[in-house]
Amino acid sequence: MSLGTKYKALSIETLPERLKGVDVLASKVGADSAAWQVQEVGDGNLNLVFIVTGPEGKAVVKQALPYVRLVGDSWPLPLYRAFYEYHALTRQAARDPGSVPDIFYFDEAQAVIVMEFLSPHVILRHKLIAGERVDGLADFLGKFCARTAFRGSELSMKSGDKKADVGLFAGNVDIPAITEALVFTDPYFTAEMNHHTEGLDPVVAQLRSDVALKVKLQQAFQRFVSNTETMVHGDLHSGSIMSTESESRVIDPEFAQYGPMGFDIGMLCANFLMAYFSQPAHRGDDLDVYQEWILGVIEEVCTTFEAEFRRLWATERTGILYPASLFEDQGHDSSAACDAVLKGIWRDAWAFCGIEMHRRCLSLAHNADFEDIADPAVRAPLEARNLMMGAEMIHEAERLVDANTICAIARDFNGKDVL
Repeated sequence: MSLGTKYKALSIETLPERLKGVDVLASKVGADSAAWQVQEVGDGNLNLVFIVTGPEGKAVVKQALPYVRLVGDSWPLPLYRAFYEYHALTRQAARDPGSVPDIFYFDEAQAVIVMEFLSPHVILRHKLIAGERVDGLADFLGKFCARTAFRGSELSMKSGDKKADVGLFAGNVDIPAITEALVFTDPYFTAEMNHHTEGLDPVVAQLRSDVALKVKLQQAFQRFVSNTETMVHGDLHSGSIMSTESESRVIDPEFAQYGPMGFDIGMLCANFLMAYFSQPAHRGDDLDVYQEWILGVIEEVCTTFEAEFRRLWATERTGILYPASLFEDQGHDSSAACDAVLKGIWRDAWAFCGIEMHRRCLSLAHNADFEDIADPAVRAPLEARNLMMGAEMIHEAERLVDANTICAIARDFNGKDVL
């Protein structure tokens, strides 16, 4: 069933009447739409999100708005981002089964996706702020990043299929443009929508006057806009992961595009590092133990990513890149080639990691790890450590060895007064 060709935003009041004819939704929550209870829970920057509850169960209805919700209708956005989110979710589900919510229904004209209600999952960022742990988190995320990176590339895909997919996602122009501005450019000059914590001015001035830093970050930016290695989630952080005590799913891939293999895991590690640096304002006696748990997650995510990537290299390398005809079929070991590919992935990942650590403190969209710290006098020194480590990550991306090195740097900055 189509909801009509003329877009109209849903509301708590209108949703039951408008979606009562969507059979798959009725099958999940109950046929009598008059018995549905609708709750609007969207707390993100862009979309409407509703939980629909009925006698048979629950489902989530997500609808794109024609503007940036965080800013208002002064910043218009195309509704087609729901189309790309839908296609990204279907590809992620195929490339790493069970990693994303099940999709029940999609209406392109109304920019509506009906999907699985995850329960008792909550946003991972909230769990990290609360000092909670998730069993198996690192294993899940490391494998998700490796599988989606490898299986979305020409290491695995047929070249024609990959090129067609790149062409499809190339139409997602306006959403990646947000990343291009807010992540890679705005933090490093006085952009209109920037804001930062009172007291950070000396650090901000230092970053913006570091020409070598800006060259490095623009080189990373150049790789981001010109490298279509694989389909990336595009906004993979602790707010786009939902977890229980032992299970996790990835959500909200509307920033999906084809980009560098190191992008998602770099952004993910950055958000764990920001969780790490924010902890002195959230924890008590368990501070040291919980901070070390976070660093352990980073290390395991990265070692799991590399192990899974190498496994896929050995078992699923069926694309046009590094074909067996040039290596194994001639009795040659291809492990050195895999080493070289991974070296490039980690170089990109650490640069993207540092850049994300900057933008979440200096650009428009900050994160709750720091923003929930009410006292600027407490928040600013923690953000300063994060910013200065981010700068080191960008400067040293090509020379950083592994996640153990990254975590050692984090421990060092965690004890510094950089303001």
